[in-house]
Amino acid sequence: MELTNIKMEKSEGIAKITLARPKHNVFNIAMMKELNTVLEQLTKDKDLKAAAIFGEGKSWCAGVDVGDHKPDMVSDMIAEFNRIFQLIEKIEVPVIAAVHGACLGGGMEVAIACDIILASDKAVFGQPEIKLGFFPPYAAIRLPALIGVAKAIEVCATGKQYSAKQAQRLGFASQVFESETFAEKVEDYINEIKYSSPLIIRLNKKAIKNNMGLGFDKALESVSDLFLNVLMKTEDTLEGINSFYGKRKPEWKNG
Repeated sequence: MELTNIKMEKSEGIAKITLARPKHNVFNIAMMKELNTVLEQLTKDKDLKAAAIFGEGKSWCAGVDVGDHKPDMVSDMIAEFNRIFQLIEKIEVPVIAAVHGACLGGGMEVAIACDIILASDKAVFGQPEIKLGFFPPYAAIRLPALIGVAKAIEVCATGKQYSAKQAQRLGFASQVFESETFAEKVEDYINEIKYSSPLIIRLNKKAIKNNMGLGFDKALESVSDLFLNVLMKTEDTLEGINSFYGKRKPEWKNG
């Protein structure tokens, strides 16, 4: 598929996706299909270390095209929109939303679907769907897990906007950087992940996500099994140990 609303590049195990539909990167069905094509590729990439989603222009993403909510289009729109969340969930490495400017409605839903939100101090978040007579389907599922039921209801039922600092205090934005140095700080953050083995990055994310919702004893048993019977049998964990004692940089085999 030719990409006209999405840009993608990959280097040194890092995939950088850019939302690029003027002027505020508002999703329409065609743009969603392009994003899903890219995300589908990343679910199969075993050399991937992280994926970061950026926005071009003044906004990260100001929502989903209201025109695509019309009764004759809304089923197709929801199918493509839901596919975004399904594919992000399948990506085995950290997915980062590098958010600047407006991050509203469906845009905020895509951002909170990511594992980590890095926000410019000029970013603005919100779920204003209620003002147009809608509710945000994915946010209704995801937000309670991130910020609790009461705050999730506030976000969705008021439609109010939140600054980056407020988003961080609520708990869905991980880091807030000054807008003047935002690109540099995001790159530094990504480089921290880039240092490590793709396989061990995947196992770290698996250890966290696969044990959510389990009782303590089952979770501890599961994560210990992953540590002893998978992690400790990888070449890269042994390489990490050897590089530590050899006082050298590890040479990862991704195996």
